[in-house]
Order: sequence, then structure tokens, then C-alpha cells
Amino acid sequence: MSFSRIAGIAGLGFVAILVVANLLLTTAGLPTPSEAASRDEITTVFAAGAGSLRLASALLPLAWLLATIFAVGVCVCVGRDRRTRTDPWSLVGLAGVLMQSVVFTCVEATRLALISAARHDGGVDGLWSLYTALFGFNQVFLATALLGLSMFGIRTGAIARWHAGTGLLGAALLFLSATTSPYGVGSVNPLALLGLAGWLLWLVWIVAYSVILIRRAPEPAVPPAGPDTVAASSYRSP
Repeated sequence: MSFSRIAGIAGLGFVAILVVANLLLTTAGLPTPSEAASRDEITTVFAAGAGSLRLASALLPLAWLLATIFAVGVCVCVGRDRRTRTDPWSLVGLAGVLMQSVVFTCVEATRLALISAARHDGGVDGLWSLYTALFGFNQVFLATALLGLSMFGIRTGAIARWHAGTGLLGAALLFLSATTSPYGVGSVNPLALLGLAGWLLWLVWIVAYSVILIRRAPEPAVPPAGPDTVAASSYRSP
């Protein structure tokens, strides 16, 4: 199987895991950034819904691995016809994917710490504020990934204009939500719903890119160099 197809399947797997994880969080009653929640409500959710919250967190290491494979697949397979140089936009997109995985690791670690704090009745307020801040600022890296890989796709002619437009719109919404995320710490982010819309566009954008990777024809294999090949390559006409 070609790496392009593996990367496409990885992208679809990443989206599937995100959907399942968020369904588990919804089932546990985790407040969204657009909802105000009191200390007692947060404590109750993290104490009573620990099983669903832990399971959601347990799924995410695989999601981060799949996201990395997907992003590298886009950078390598989409731009393989331009191997003589590296497109800077592809590096911007790859950096965004890697950074969102790093920051969301901190989000998940804080969520697990909240479970422990809720059971021992200590430090919930501070941890919840940290969780909210990390979650909000992580959106800028999603925006970076959408911007970089959308521009890269357009420059290489690999994606349609609607696809790139979806990515750029999602990037703008996520960036706006990230910018206003400090106002959501201890309160409600006034543009949190824009972030949710941008996140949904991010999922659609990944699915569309994954389909492109899966359908992309595998690169023809290059036969190993043998004595005849070396001799032919060294021959120069007078």
C-alpha cells in the first residue's frame, strides 16, 4: 500500500477518533466553552463521569499519531512532483498539526488532573481555568494547519477552490476564537461558537484531503540501479 493511501486512511481515522471522543465527553456532561459552569457543576462532572472522560483521553494518543501521518502524507505525497524544493506553506501546515498535538496533550493532562482534583475536592477552579485557557489557545494551531496545508494544496493544484476556501474559513474562525479565549477563562468566550464552527470545518477539510490522498495514484517505483544502468548513465555522447 502506498504511503499516500496510508496517510489518507490515517486522516479518516483521526476524524473518527475525534468524533467518538467528543461523543464520550458529551455523554459525561463536560461543559463546552460556550457554556458557563459553576465550581459545583464542574466537580460533579469530573467526579461522576471519570470513566467516559478517561476513555476519551485514552483514545487520543492514537489520534495524534494518525494526525502526524496524515500531515506528513499531505506534505510528501501532494508535493511529490515538486521534489526539487520544499514549499514553505507545507512546513507551516505540518508545524500546526504537530503543535496542536503537543498543546492538546497538555489539555488532556489537565483534564485527567481535574478528575483527581474533583475526587479529592481540591484545586478544581485553578485547573479548570488552565484547561479552558489551553483549549482556547490550541485553536490557533488548528488554524495554522488549515492555513498552511490549504495554501500548499492550492499552490500544487491538488485541492479544489471550495476545499481551500473551507480550510481558510475554518482557520479564520478558529483564530478569532483563539484570540478571544482569554475572556473565556472564568467566564464564557463570546466567540466560542465561531470556534466550534471552525472545528467542524476542520473535520470536513481533513476528510476531503484524506479522500484525495487515498485516490492519488501511487508513485511509480524506481528500479534499483544495476551495472547496465550505471554504464548507461555514465555514457555521454560526443
